[in-house]
Amino acid sequence: MQFPVTFPSPNRGRQQAFQVAQRIAKRFKPERLVSSEFKRALQTSEIISAKIILPIQVVKGLHERDMGCLKGEPFQRLAVITEEDSSYDPERPWLWRPAGGESFEDVRLRVTSVLKELSQRYPTEEIVVVSHGAVMLSLWAHINGSWKNAHHPSNCGIVLIEHENGRFSLPSVVED
Repeated sequence: MQFPVTFPSPNRGRQQAFQVAQRIAKRFKPERLVSSEFKRALQTSEIISAKIILPIQVVKGLHERDMGCLKGEPFQRLAVITEEDSSYDPERPWLWRPAGGESFEDVRLRVTSVLKELSQRYPTEEIVVVSHGAVMLSLWAHINGSWKNAHHPSNCGIVLIEHENGRFSLPSVVED
């Protein structure tokens, strides 16, 4: 099982952010906009904020997976590193951790506590969360109770997770 990741060009990324802002404004009535503190999420949040007229609330813990020793390395290097690492289990790739970094399971534990805190702090509010692929993948696996078939959203993809009384609905991909 692999979790593919692609990185759009900066112009393509901005275009995707404008498109998702329009989709959010058309389909939802958000009351709060929260974002990862990482630059790309903040840039996307700024575009969404301008469209839905909400301030950005930066929330710690929504950041992308820490790749440790692989920070700054080309993404293709990940395949080489995992093949050479005897601790990598292709049947359970979510447990693999690069030296000094996080596994997807580590991300799951980190972000689920943040999501629970947000749902408790704002129990009736519709919240837009701007984060990263590993964050959404990990939340998908957590809520579904399995890493098998966990969904990795496309760049600026929308994954809807409803919450009520401290419980989360099964995630769904929003496509318009």
